[in-house]
Amino acid sequence: MSDLSPAAQAVLDAFRSSHTGQGCLAAALRAAATHLRSEEFETCGGSSYGLMIEVDDLISLAEELQAL
Repeated sequence: MSDLSPAAQAVLDAFRSSHTGQGCLAAALRAAATHLRSEEFETCGGSSYGLMIEVDDLISLAEELQAL
């Protein structure tokens, strides 16, 4: 068993559970979006909200998985 972070392990599990290339990529991205911390931010003068994932967090996740 590896010492991956929970987010990296979720992405790896999603990748391994899919049987097609496109499905595999979609599952991995979905897992990353679900497991990385996100922050709420205001747009349009406070009339709507969105969630933002830091690019650095996504790059760190990719580097962690690449080191396997």
